[in-house]
Amino acid sequence: MDALQSSALSFIDDMRALASTRLSQEVGTLRSEAHERVALLYPSPYATGMSSLGYQTIYREIHGSGRGADRAFLPEDVPAWRASRAPLFTYEGERPVSDYAVVAVSVAYELELAGLIDSLELAGIPPLAEERTNRHPFVLVGGPLTFSNPLPLAPFADAILMGEADQTIHTALDVLFASTNDRHAALVALAREVPSAFIPALHGDRMPPVAQCADELLPAYGQITTPNTELREMFLVETSRGCSRGCHYCVMRRSTNGGMRIVPFETIFARIPSTAKRVGLVGAAVSDHPRIAEIVERLADEGRGVGLSSLRPDRLNDRFVAALRKGGYRTLTTAGDGASERMRESIQRKTRERHLVRAAELARAHGMERMKLYMMCGLPGEEDADIDELVRFSTELSKIIPLALGIGPFVAKRNTPLDGQPFAGINVVEHRLERLRRGVRGRVDVRATSARWGWVEHVLAQGGQAEGRAVLAAVHAGGKFADWKRAFNALPTERPRRALAIIE
Repeated sequence: MDALQSSALSFIDDMRALASTRLSQEVGTLRSEAHERVALLYPSPYATGMSSLGYQTIYREIHGSGRGADRAFLPEDVPAWRASRAPLFTYEGERPVSDYAVVAVSVAYELELAGLIDSLELAGIPPLAEERTNRHPFVLVGGPLTFSNPLPLAPFADAILMGEADQTIHTALDVLFASTNDRHAALVALAREVPSAFIPALHGDRMPPVAQCADELLPAYGQITTPNTELREMFLVETSRGCSRGCHYCVMRRSTNGGMRIVPFETIFARIPSTAKRVGLVGAAVSDHPRIAEIVERLADEGRGVGLSSLRPDRLNDRFVAALRKGGYRTLTTAGDGASERMRESIQRKTRERHLVRAAELARAHGMERMKLYMMCGLPGEEDADIDELVRFSTELSKIIPLALGIGPFVAKRNTPLDGQPFAGINVVEHRLERLRRGVRGRVDVRATSARWGWVEHVLAQGGQAEGRAVLAAVHAGGKFADWKRAFNALPTERPRRALAIIE
């Protein structure tokens, strides 16, 4: 055995040991001897995948149906794994992902397409659906991305379950395990039996409406707690699904799946195990739950740490913030989104300066260490004057409590009122970020996501199957920004923008 082979074997031994260690530190891992098993793949590393409530919910749903679900994740070090030539394996089964009849994948957002491609290739599965045969696993994709624009996913998926898959996953797996030796028959049967199944090989660009699960299945709740995520040993549970608000940039606005569905107070607590020391309350608009302050108070009174996925500043009051502080909050995190009152009004974001000032005052009054405020840069119609207003206002907030700004470039999503709006431009976004940094230097901490990768996300969010195929070219070229730019620029410039057609 040469040194290269020895190094590769050592690497894969280390990866198996890492998986074993992570499994040993989990609470709630499900085991099954079921004959029918699914490789449940998350196209980002373990820490991200195990922070996904949807991924954990589908994991439990599959086990609850009498089948087994063995998890797999994108490795933290893809080049090293590729160099080892070892197949990507599942944690519970310790089997190559390619050995499974079905690989089910949850995709949260556009840039995870690269992780999907890497994961499939590391598993020895052709990433393009058209290149797979009956000897390859059936690749079934779902996840949050299906609520906006899954067309870039289409080249890589045999089928896509649109919307909420809490129920449709069972029918889909019934069909697939009954047709494991005939891929075409499986596609036809899925299209017939699952109304929300998008079959690119049969439907082209025409997609079915998104599915909505029955209210009695709510809330989604976590299955596994682990110390190996950012949400360390936190039990996750929904307080609501959807949102009642109408922000123009948001995929989960009130028009999506009937608006906001509230989970009753008693139902939430019935799902929280007595052993949970930390509880994460999840939803598109958690703080809009009518009893949210009472929920947080009870959790804090029980001695549990509390985390919320979103805080609307206009919902904050003395009682609510006091409960958050008792539940362990040291940083009050909220969002304004538009840089100015004018911008917020233009996107139907009802946050006003007075709401943010009050939030800062409450955070200080209850002994929090700082406030973090999320904003968007590059909204349609934005000007330098809007950034100057943010400079002025954030400076004022910083006199109340130490302030950090998290800035993301605006990306127009399909199925929203701002669908079709252009990206502001990499240079424009970078210019405004620099204007903001200069304006608040020494007073406010500014952390911004990349304008370049914001542009990549925009191209995919507004794109179709051709853009998805371009991702494959970018990944194969090395995956750097220049590779993505080159792949997108190689697409025909006169290609018409496709409407998101819906199957009637």
